[in-house]
Amino acid sequence: MSDYQTLASGDAGKSNIVALADGAGGTDYSSGAFRRLEIDDGLLARVERYRLGRLRQQMRHHRLDAVILFDPINIRYACGSRNMQVYSQRNPARYLYVAADGPIVLFEFSACLHLAKGLALLDEVRPARAVMPQYSGPHCARHTAAFVDDIHALLAQSRTAGRRIGVESAPTGALAALKDAGFEITDAAIAMEGAKSIKSMDELALIHRSVTLTEAAMARMEAALRPGMSENELWSIFNQHVLATGGEYAETRLLASGSRTNPWFQECSDKIIAPGELVAFDTDIVGCFGYYTDFSRTFHVPGAGAPTQAQTSLYRMAAEQLETNIALLRPGMSFREYSRRAWPIPHGYRENRYLDIVHGCGMTGEWPLIAHDMDWDDVGYDGEIEPGMTLCVEAYIGHRDGEEGVKLEEQVLITETGIDRLSTYGYSREMMG
Repeated sequence: MSDYQTLASGDAGKSNIVALADGAGGTDYSSGAFRRLEIDDGLLARVERYRLGRLRQQMRHHRLDAVILFDPINIRYACGSRNMQVYSQRNPARYLYVAADGPIVLFEFSACLHLAKGLALLDEVRPARAVMPQYSGPHCARHTAAFVDDIHALLAQSRTAGRRIGVESAPTGALAALKDAGFEITDAAIAMEGAKSIKSMDELALIHRSVTLTEAAMARMEAALRPGMSENELWSIFNQHVLATGGEYAETRLLASGSRTNPWFQECSDKIIAPGELVAFDTDIVGCFGYYTDFSRTFHVPGAGAPTQAQTSLYRMAAEQLETNIALLRPGMSFREYSRRAWPIPHGYRENRYLDIVHGCGMTGEWPLIAHDMDWDDVGYDGEIEPGMTLCVEAYIGHRDGEEGVKLEEQVLITETGIDRLSTYGYSREMMG
């Protein structure tokens, strides 16, 4: 078995991604000091250096000489460059080369080189090769060959003198060309996810700001909720405030009302919200500084009296699921143990369960993803909950034969002693009774 196959498969069901938490440098997460940090240019510069250091630490661990990153979120994580985030997620028009011990070169969208001017971590900015058939048509093979030549030349400047490269989200032709040229190719996501999993105190200051502004946007949306408006109209109120306060974009459109709340994952629509219905909402927002804020709440629409017994029962079950699973979190616990001990979903509600119990959260949804015990043999993998991880705990309750469902979720920080809640929006007193 090759080194890559060993890394990709893991040992006996254990995750092939590792956190390497010692990279945080003895940070005291239980102090909550991140809430008191001033966000200035110095802090932002420290965050960028920390993230690059985390990536290179992971590259050394996985014996990578270099990585080539096409995912715009990973590019931003590694060097601080932001450009057309959503567009670049489906169009590999820009990419970043990071050597484990050597140059860092951003290959930027050809008309946008000026955007990277002054970025401290970059050694060079060059126009990206047109390695997408959409961009270069019959010339694509020539541009791809030039792309491979660039990588040859950059590796020659690296002090590791190897040919083991991590690549993610690359066009098929570029990946095949690197392999044909004799490079040993592995998945850069293994190193990237491990790097992103542990946050510095400075990063947490940015995450805290993003959560705070997102909660303000949700409060504005909840205050505007009334019968007769469409789901789209309600959702737009949230997004307007997010964008006005420095947030960036929504990754999903998960706002639903009434019967569209069960099963979950039905996207926001032009459905008119009716009195007495439930409205369930998941933020899923890339907020300020590019940090993802992910928590969920469910509201009762006014105009038809108090919530029904069925609605409050759903809400209380979801709150019990969420609070039980938050209280269970502790540093040093394995993913497998957590999954086994998590709140048992009652019969009748399992079919519509959320797809995981916990997932990582940083610049987007991240590793780890902790599966339900009933799903473990299919998608579960083991690992360890560590201080410095920011996690989202999920709860969804909707009966297989029921009309409505309740979605709740909380974003937390793992500390040396337990957890620190990052999202603090609170529950509905009306729904909790």
